[in-house]
Order: sequence, then structure tokens, then C-alpha cells
Amino acid sequence: MTDRATLQKIAELTEKIAKLPKGYISKKTVNGKVYFYHQWSEGGKKKSKYLRNDEIDELAQLIERRKELQKELADTKSGTKQTGNHTTGFLKCTLMHKHTQVAELVIDNETGFIQKIGKIHAPEHLPVGVGVKKGVADRAALNIWWTDRAIPASRSGVREALETLQITNTKMLLIRCFGLSLSDQYWICPENSDLTWEKVNFFENEFSDDIGDVLFGADKKPDQLNFSSPDNTSDGNLKKRWKIIDCKRCLIKGGSNPYRQQPLNEVIASEIMRRLNIPHVSYTVTWNKGAPYSVCEDFIDENTELIPAWRIIQIRKQPNNMSLYQHLIECADELGIPDVRQFLDRMIVLDYIIANEDRHLNNFGAIRNVETLEWLGMAPIYDSGSSLGYDKSAAMMYDESEVICKPFKKHHTEQLKLVSSFDWIDFSALADVSDMITKILSDKNAKDYMEENRIRVIAELTKRRIKNLETLANSKTHRQNITTDDEVGENVAAEYHSQS
Repeated sequence: MTDRATLQKIAELTEKIAKLPKGYISKKTVNGKVYFYHQWSEGGKKKSKYLRNDEIDELAQLIERRKELQKELADTKSGTKQTGNHTTGFLKCTLMHKHTQVAELVIDNETGFIQKIGKIHAPEHLPVGVGVKKGVADRAALNIWWTDRAIPASRSGVREALETLQITNTKMLLIRCFGLSLSDQYWICPENSDLTWEKVNFFENEFSDDIGDVLFGADKKPDQLNFSSPDNTSDGNLKKRWKIIDCKRCLIKGGSNPYRQQPLNEVIASEIMRRLNIPHVSYTVTWNKGAPYSVCEDFIDENTELIPAWRIIQIRKQPNNMSLYQHLIECADELGIPDVRQFLDRMIVLDYIIANEDRHLNNFGAIRNVETLEWLGMAPIYDSGSSLGYDKSAAMMYDESEVICKPFKKHHTEQLKLVSSFDWIDFSALADVSDMITKILSDKNAKDYMEENRIRVIAELTKRRIKNLETLANSKTHRQNITTDDEVGENVAAEYHSQS
């Protein structure tokens, strides 16, 4: 049996055990009459249920079957067929960074939490922001990193997907795909396993569509699901999945009700950045069952990795009197990430132009070499779809107070004050932006979502913001102004209306 098959068997046994009743059958004699009860523990509390005579035999068989499966699970994990009834719900494994052994871990199979960190082999390869004191890694910080790796419970359609998959939480999916991702090279190698990076990574090996299919609303297959998929470690709240298209790893992402506009916005943002020579991820739109989906190629490969800004600011505590912008700059400088200020200038300007509402700290970041840990620079700008009034009526778009801003300030006009220079902007390259927006949003497939007046308002307001920006850029009074005023309170991804 291969190691991948072993982990698959562990997943199958865990699912079967979860469906069977826990506990035991007890009996009490009251006034010479015998009563039978099913007793078990749940949430730290003892539970008890009276059993009718016709329920006893069936329940006894199910409880016995659970014990048999628990024994089989223990044997599978240990790789032996020893006798005895000892079993645990923990997975011993090594946290790997591509080929590098980082730390020994013990993970709870049922909750997905890291219960113990053992020997640290390479502290410099621990996830950014996970500290080590006197040889002991910060388990709470590592659990936060591990949890962030899982599909958010708030993602559109994930609750239905978990019911279909018959699992209780998304962290359990991490274990079943070894924690592998297409954004970095971290993974877990089970104890006594001969798995290697070359055998398991998704950059060079094919992966299953099963989880992506379920996340997109497909019914569970009649045969056993293959959990080997990077979809188990994709973040964000919009419906998304990875696909191999023409030998390229591509991310496909949907939009939210009522306008399904985000995929079209990604293309618009790409076009604006192309005109302004801002490094960016290029997007196209594909249509499926009348709904738009954005498609982009993975900009990370087997030699690089994306480190979100959220991880960068974890390397030290932010002083109360320091702005988040300045804290990020200083953390990036300490790590040695080049050209951060220039990058932020461009990102802030773009987000003002498109009225981006969801540039939280996991929506941009830096790239480093996974082997040498050398910082290569900030990542190309990606994930700009929650913009251009994506969830607002045409009338609401005129009210700037309705436009949310992230990551540094609550209002775009305040965030623009953080820009150190506008000299790089070629405003003549933006002369046709209104026409470009109108053309993209007028796609014949989008007629059910996009009315002519809505398109006109979006184009008009974008043109107005560009004009305001040009006026500000030409002003001789503009100076970068870094303060703690109007700071964003909570840097988390937006939640969206569910999709049908």
C-alpha cells in the first residue's frame, strides 16, 4: 500500500468512525427490573439515553463496529497489525518546507489543530511570524498560520460542501492533502513515511478535481473521493477552485450575488494596471451555466512562495502609536523586502481608481525563494474584483460614504495621503478607461446582471476618480502624510451574498 493510499485509508476510517455511536451500554436495576441506557460523552459532558429492548442489540453491534474500526485506524497509523485496543486520534508528522525538515508536529485528526510541536530542525524555515524562544516554537502562532491555510468556513457554499463530504470542519481537509498548496511549499509528511516533495507537490504532479467539484456545488461521487487537491488550502470567501488548463495551474473564481461582477472587475483592473505598467496578475473571464468566472495563472512556482502582508506584520508587535502602514514598512525593511513603498504607492492608487473595498492584508504580499529564503520583492497585484460598486445599486455608488476601504485607512481619500509620489502615473494612458469598462461590462453574457445605466454609472464614476487623482497629482501641496487617523479596525476578507 502506498503512503498516499495509507493517508486515504486513514481518512476513510475516520469518516466511518465519526458516523458510528460513541460510548457504551449500561444497565441499572430498579425494584428488580433491569433498564438499559446508552451513555457517552459529548462536549465534555456525559450524555445518557434510555434504550428500548428492540434497540439494544443493534446499538451494541454498532458500538462494537466502532471499536473494530478504531483498532484498524490505530494499526493503519502505526503501519503494524499488533494486538491490543490502544488507539489515538493524533497524527505524528514533520512540517516540511519543500525538501527541508522544519519541525516535528502532533496534529489532532478530529479538530485539525496542532497539539504539540516537537524538535525544531530548521527554525529559519518556520512560517514567517512564528517565533522561537529558547528552542520552543510559538504553538499558538503556528496554529493560526495552519488555520489560515484552511478554506474559510465563511466561504460561499462551503457549509453545503462539508455536509456533502461528511466532515465537520475545513481543517480536516488539510491533513488529507498533506497541507499542500499552490501558493507555497509547506507540507506535512506523516511519521514513518517515504513521501518526498517530488512525489506529492501540486506544481509538478496532477491533482484531483473531486474537491473542486464539490466546492462548486456538484453532488458527491458514488465512489470514494480523492482528497489530493490544492482546493483544500485555498483562502478567501468567494467560490474558487484550481484547474490544470493547457498544463498551467489556473485559479478559477466566481462572483457574488446580485451582480456577479467580481470576475469582470478583475479584467478591468488588469487592463488599468497594464496601462500604468503596474506588475499584476492577468485575468480572463469564462462563462459556465450563465455565470462569469475569472481565470488567472498561478504566479508562484516550485521555487518561490507568496508570503501575505498579514504574515509580514507578525514578525513583531505593532506599537500603539504607530500606523499600520508604517508598521508594515518597518517589518518589510527588517526582513529585507525591496521596493515596498513604491509597490504600496501603486496599489493604493489602483484601489482608489477602482474603488476597491477588499484589499485586506491577505490580498497582497511578497515573494521569496523557498530554498535560499531570499526576498525577491512584492508580488504582482492580484485579487481586485471586489471593486467598482460590485454589490451596490447604481444609486448607492454615488455615495462615497458607502465605499469601504482597506488595508490602511477606512476611506480612500485618506489612504491616498500615504502615497509618497504620483510622478510615475501616465494619465494619458488612462484616457480610454471609460470605453474599456463599458466594453467589458457590456459582454452579451452579462446582460442578466448588468443594466446599461449601471454600466454607465460605473464608467462615469471611474473617470471622475481618475480626474480627481490627476488634480491631486498635479497639486504642489501634496506631501505624504503618515498618521494613525482613520485606521482600519479589522483587516478581514469581506463576506458575500451566497451564490445559487
